Amino acid sequence: MRAWFDRGHPGQGMHLNRREALGALSLLALACSSKKRETTTMETPARSKAPTQRMPVVFAAHGAPILLDDEVWIGELAAWAQAMPKPKSILMISAHWEQRPTALGATSTVPLVYDFFGFAERYYETQYPAPGAPALAARVRELLRERGIAFVDEPTRGLDHGAYVPLVAMYPAADVPVLQVSMPALDADQLFDLGRALAPLRDEGVLIFGSGFLTHNMRYAFKSGVPNWAREFDDWAAESLARLDFEALTNFETRAPAARLALPTWEHYAPVLVAAGAVAGAAATVSFPITGFWLDGAFTKRSVQFG
Repeated sequence: MRAWFDRGHPGQGMHLNRREALGALSLLALACSSKKRETTTMETPARSKAPTQRMPVVFAAHGAPILLDDEVWIGELAAWAQAMPKPKSILMISAHWEQRPTALGATSTVPLVYDFFGFAERYYETQYPAPGAPALAARVRELLRERGIAFVDEPTRGLDHGAYVPLVAMYPAADVPVLQVSMPALDADQLFDLGRALAPLRDEGVLIFGSGFLTHNMRYAFKSGVPNWAREFDDWAAESLARLDFEALTNFETRAPAARLALPTWEHYAPVLVAAGAVAGAAATVSFPITGFWLDGAFTKRSVQFG
């Protein structure tokens, strides 16, 4: 499995020096965070009571391990979690686990997957000992069988950084059971159908959580300024999501502007299709709890809540 920065633009010969580039990104993140802390304040809403109604479905931009140095972004994620009902458990679909057929991760607490390279040692010391979710795993197996979706168990597979980084910010006590499942393939229809199969979990106190990025082009990761193509794709995604235009979302490669630049490879977009599938056929509202561009660059922070 390749880490988030391992994704290049097909057909391009440019090769990034990982250690130098990631070191630069760490400095940029810290500088940006420090600058924004001087001018940004945030109120944290009170925690809602335990869920008694249908849970939302979410898609979060997950940044990278250095997101945890960005106090502004941590605050935004924490405020978002506080504004939602606290889930009984979380079903996580991360851009960083693609395995056919759909695989169910560990149902007990196992070591995290540090699926990245060239970072400072402290990023490999992050811990997130969330409880396992064996009951949720049993229910997911049942739902997948009902829809004829093949699956396997991967009992030693821990949470990858696409899963645990946002959870550290949103549920820092690590007191919510978490189950991660893989994306079976980069096939839009299969991903959407997986979401539809998982939809009943919303009425059982489960937060279906997609984690990725709506724009993800590593050739632009260390360049300042938001390129026009990133804004165009982000605007298109916001409009399509707000309309719940599932046809447009699943056919983004031909329907969205600048799709090739925004997503040279599209594993980071894929989890939003699972999330969208989980609300298909139901009355839903759409909101964007977090927007803007990370480090004022090409990566949109846009995150989505389907109500």
